[in-house]
Amino acid sequence: MVSSHRIFDGRRLLVLLSLLLSAGFFATTLGSYFVSKNVIREAIIGRELPLAASNIYVELQKDLVQPVVISSTMAHDTFLRDWVLKGELDVSEMNRYLQEIKTRYGAFSSFFVSERSASYYTGGGVLKKISPTEPRDAWYYRVRDMEDPYEINVDPDLANQDAMTIFINYRVFDFAGQYLGATGIGLTMDAMHSRIKNYQQRFQRTIYFVNAQGQVVLRGHNGTPASTNLRERPGLSELIDRILLDKNGGYQYEAGGTNHLLNVQYIPELKWYLFIEKDESEALAPVRQTLYINLAICLTITLVVLMLTNVSLRRYQRRIEEMAATDKLTGMLNRQAFDILMDKLMADRARAPRPVSVLMLDLDHFKWVNDQYGHAVGDRVLCQVAQTLQQMLRKSDIAVRWGGEEFLVVLDNCALEEARQIAENIRERITQTQLDVAGQALVLSVSAGVSQLGGDELPDQAIRRADGALYQAKDSGRNQVGVADCVRAS
Repeated sequence: MVSSHRIFDGRRLLVLLSLLLSAGFFATTLGSYFVSKNVIREAIIGRELPLAASNIYVELQKDLVQPVVISSTMAHDTFLRDWVLKGELDVSEMNRYLQEIKTRYGAFSSFFVSERSASYYTGGGVLKKISPTEPRDAWYYRVRDMEDPYEINVDPDLANQDAMTIFINYRVFDFAGQYLGATGIGLTMDAMHSRIKNYQQRFQRTIYFVNAQGQVVLRGHNGTPASTNLRERPGLSELIDRILLDKNGGYQYEAGGTNHLLNVQYIPELKWYLFIEKDESEALAPVRQTLYINLAICLTITLVVLMLTNVSLRRYQRRIEEMAATDKLTGMLNRQAFDILMDKLMADRARAPRPVSVLMLDLDHFKWVNDQYGHAVGDRVLCQVAQTLQQMLRKSDIAVRWGGEEFLVVLDNCALEEARQIAENIRERITQTQLDVAGQALVLSVSAGVSQLGGDELPDQAIRRADGALYQAKDSGRNQVGVADCVRAS
């Protein structure tokens, strides 16, 4: 078999097949990934985040909106207004009232500041007298002069060791619309941080509140400054004016190489904006995991298909090579294989000169065997001779069925006399071979011609000389070896 010369290049086919399979699998997998990615993104922006915002708003009704309602109730309470209008005579009545509000609703603090007396009342009594020159009382004069009925701000609580507190400051008017002062309740920042952090854990989202100026006023991360300007935040700075104008909607922005999905809902009771964010990479983690699994499966399938294809191609190629390079009947090399191997041998001989001899063998009386016993027996005879040659020759020698009942042997690194002796050995072995044909012993014999390749001689010339020596042997009575004279180098 000629293993160094391929009928076709199977490697190119495997490379092409692997590229086609990989391209198909990857295109399908990546296409599905991007479709799923867009669907998930739209679902998060269009449904998931708005639903989370609605749920959080319901929670806010209890946690943050309710204090606004409580402050409004205090500002419109008949007792409070009557007590002020009667001259704020019994301070203990106001103390009990504020203490009851604080206890009933679980507020951190409750207060009333009188415009007439400038007294700052709490559940524990009169805290202080406010003054326009005191910086820490600036909130009261801001509330007095504002147009809105209330505000929410963050300040230290004088009544509770300056703990940072969220105050709902509500303006109080008498029955005639005259300004009486400001009342309200306070919630600790730590408590609100904890509540928002609880929201984040429950809804698995980033949650924070933004005022109308684009400042973050409340978030769930302890230790983070409450006021962060979103106009300076990468990605959001270009959107913040539009967001504050729209008040409600879904958005996307990119920051730090990550795409953020955002839903904004305006809370009119607080006059704040509820921002709910989700990192897209976290939302897509299951899809990415599925992508990696699919890619691994595709790679495995591709490798298995390529492996099976490679095995099939190798088997097919070996079969094709055997069919193209060997004689179907005897299994010996044919003339096509001989030409390839002889070219290689001549190239090797040109690099490293050495003697090369040629044997031409022909079965004696083969036509008589076919006529006497039939072609099936003739085929058996040819196979027997081929088997004998393959057993007696070296691996480096080339044995070819030359045609009909003729066989050609090329002996590498073998001089004429040694070649003649090999031919004699082959002839004697075949003569000793007998085939059982219908109970009769059929004795075989061959005639042979031997030549040695001259220095500049072509293989065809040496073969013709060996063929001439073969006919001399046949003319001399068959079953013998004829030797051609050596050709001297020119």
